[in-house]
Amino acid sequence: MSRVDAIVIGSGPNGLVGANRLADAGWSVLVLEQQPTYGGAVRHDTDVHEGFRHDTFSAFYPLAAASPALLSLDLERWGVRWRHAPAVLGHPFPDGSWALQVRDREQTAAGFEQAQPGDGEAWLRLCALWDEIGEQLIGALLSPFPPVRHGAGLAAKLPKVGGLDLVKMLLTPAVDLWRGRFQGKHPTILLAGNAGHSDIPLEAPGSGVMGLLMTMLGQTVGFPVPEGGAGELSAALVRRLEARGGSVRCNAEVTHIDVDRGRVTGVRTADGERYGTDVVLADVSAPALYGRLLDERDVPARIQRRMSTFQWDPGTVKVDWALDGPVPWDSPPAQTPGTVHIADSMPQMSEALSQVHAGLIPDKPFLLTGLMTTTDPTRSPEGTETMWAYTHVPQHVRGDVGEELEGTWDADERERFADRMQARIEALAPGFGSRVLSRRVLGPRELEARNANLFGGAVGGGTQQLHQELIFRPVSGTGRADTAIRGLYLASSSAHPGGGVHGAAGNNAARAALFKARLPRSLGMR
Repeated sequence: MSRVDAIVIGSGPNGLVGANRLADAGWSVLVLEQQPTYGGAVRHDTDVHEGFRHDTFSAFYPLAAASPALLSLDLERWGVRWRHAPAVLGHPFPDGSWALQVRDREQTAAGFEQAQPGDGEAWLRLCALWDEIGEQLIGALLSPFPPVRHGAGLAAKLPKVGGLDLVKMLLTPAVDLWRGRFQGKHPTILLAGNAGHSDIPLEAPGSGVMGLLMTMLGQTVGFPVPEGGAGELSAALVRRLEARGGSVRCNAEVTHIDVDRGRVTGVRTADGERYGTDVVLADVSAPALYGRLLDERDVPARIQRRMSTFQWDPGTVKVDWALDGPVPWDSPPAQTPGTVHIADSMPQMSEALSQVHAGLIPDKPFLLTGLMTTTDPTRSPEGTETMWAYTHVPQHVRGDVGEELEGTWDADERERFADRMQARIEALAPGFGSRVLSRRVLGPRELEARNANLFGGAVGGGTQQLHQELIFRPVSGTGRADTAIRGLYLASSSAHPGGGVHGAAGNNAARAALFKARLPRSLGMR
């Protein structure tokens, strides 16, 4: 039996960040990954068409560019080179106009001002507000709960930025947040679309702050991608870990976590190997941890009861295209954005997202799309485009607004729904279909098969609505990486602060393990 100071289950960004943090402290660390390739949901492949690199799951990384956990690892030194599209984000309207965000706030504001006088100045005021609170808000959101240091820093800013009015603003749903602040549709549609990156309904509290966060990250750090593919970010984390003596083993599915008298003693893999350790960071979903990897007798009854109400976020259907030329927009934008949101209007976007939460497959799904060669020319041959789009679908389908799908997501349904998604693009870019060299459709089951954490195609590790965030994540009364089992830490997006490529859950878990290791064994030493 091999023995190490710590085992990390899963090699997604949270697992790799946590492993690096422990290795920095001098611990011997082994990462065990079920898949044949490390990276979790931060990987790329060349399966769609020869010469084209597609990000298999996630693609743009504003949270990574702002995350204190990832920034502290200096990944540029380990090979990451960030690339940016000419514009950050665009939203085309049926009338041919575009809402467009570029990294220069003055240029963004000028575009809004041209569309609606007064909106440019309002945008600059919003940016100035973010200048005051952004760093502390990001720190508070990504720190272990409660965020004492950043929370105090944010509280100190309140008198200058509106006091309780700011708190009210941050809690206001996205559909209501910008009324009175902007008169035109351009800034509001971008803010609402960014709120739609999470699974929080636009009419629900929490959606407003999500829209603000993502939009202001776009304005300050952009929506960057790693040159060469998403997997280059994971590769840099692995290189850094290995340089510090840690190691990653793929094709090593952990099937059991051994516990003795309330303390972790090791893990077992599907091939019969056992690894001894006093510390396990589990970059796995909370249902997998408590329902599969641990014996029922080792899980406290209160956790079992509360996990029965754990709520997943919606599923996902993702379409990848290899195009023989650029997207033929009927009315091209002034600068080509890397990320494009597709919805006819704010009400139509809200309707599509509400249908998903009601268990209905939308007939006009809200699409998040990425133009990867526009952003990083290494992704495909010159003159071509690597593109994807994804949209959310219900975990449990009650019906289809389009009246043709049942939610089986077999090959036929996936292709028919992909046709529905592609038609949304074709309406804005006539001739789009004629430029498709190859198309791949990944439904909920295909995404889960490639990454077990994406249960039913859920990409957030569980809903990010307020009833399952902070002290309620993954269940009421938790909110931190520690579990009831000594030496076991939840290090996935099922833990606070939730989904996104920021590494915070893994970092928080590693910090907790390091803190416990400094305590006398009677108080919880690893």
